[in-house]
Amino acid sequence: MDLIVLAASFGVILLGAELFTNGIEWFGHKLELAEGAVGSVLAAVGTALPETMIPLIAIVFGRSDEASHVGVGAILGAPFMLSTLAMFVTGTAVLLLRRRRATGEAMVVDTAVLGKDMTYFAVGYGLALGAAFLPVDPPWTRWVVAAVLLGLYSFYVRAHLAAEVMENDPAELAPLRLHRLDRRAPPDLVSPRLRIVTVQVVVALVAIVLGADVFVGAIRDLAASLGADPTLLALVIAPIATELPEKLNSVIWVRQGKDTLAMGNITGAMVFQSVFPTSIALLFAPATWAVTADSLLPFASAGITFLAAAAVFLPMARRGRLPGRSLLVGGAFYALYLVLVGAAVAGVGA
Repeated sequence: MDLIVLAASFGVILLGAELFTNGIEWFGHKLELAEGAVGSVLAAVGTALPETMIPLIAIVFGRSDEASHVGVGAILGAPFMLSTLAMFVTGTAVLLLRRRRATGEAMVVDTAVLGKDMTYFAVGYGLALGAAFLPVDPPWTRWVVAAVLLGLYSFYVRAHLAAEVMENDPAELAPLRLHRLDRRAPPDLVSPRLRIVTVQVVVALVAIVLGADVFVGAIRDLAASLGADPTLLALVIAPIATELPEKLNSVIWVRQGKDTLAMGNITGAMVFQSVFPTSIALLFAPATWAVTADSLLPFASAGITFLAAAAVFLPMARRGRLPGRSLLVGGAFYALYLVLVGAAVAGVGA
């Protein structure tokens, strides 16, 4: 039964991702936004909702030290999964689909957009992690860091929204999937109305969030029935499930040859996850956002996150291009983390 629920929920997430990528492109076109704003802001925030809800509920509504620790683990796990496994999956998709892509395994991306994203990520996540080394008392020092992070993200969004928009022909976009539901629209209308575009985006987000929630629950039930270690479930299995939307969206855009959207979806989500969820922890669980013996492994994943991101984007900045093959390095860093988790589960170094 768990496998059936798992397959069904995955199908719902996949359907939601297909509707979302199609709808968010039209949404950005209707609002006359640049491609970087669509991928790094709209798509990134939308698909980051499932994993953002976990720390929000755990920390704000859990009201216990255990719930706060779960929330902090989820916060640190999101950027890590994006910089390692999501990169690896995207790179794998580029290589598998290279014969169907006009550019082969070379990714045609706006390196300025991705460079901007990773600069904001490095600054924001660096500040957030630095706050974990501050004394627990007084807590207001962490509140100040949270305020700075939220201000930083507002500048980030403003910079993307102010970017110059290139003229896009609506005919180049795939037809809106739910266009036929708009009974008042003329049958020969090329560009759908904003209201039906918004409806599709909302429907897609609901499908993604609900599908991810059921998928994570099914993963937990299946792991429990198989006797999987709770640490393995919390640090490895559950994060993979919650990051499914970003992975699927990027694969869909890679298949369509829209590489800036594919990568911006990941890098923009990294910026969002480094700022908004970390601010929740700093404001509502300041004592938990600290490097201790119990939190050493989750915070170690943050160090791997920086290394994985540097391995992909520093060469891109030097060469001005991004081969799909270079994203595969994320898999190596993810394997390194699995070794650390395996050692923790086995009690090595306890």
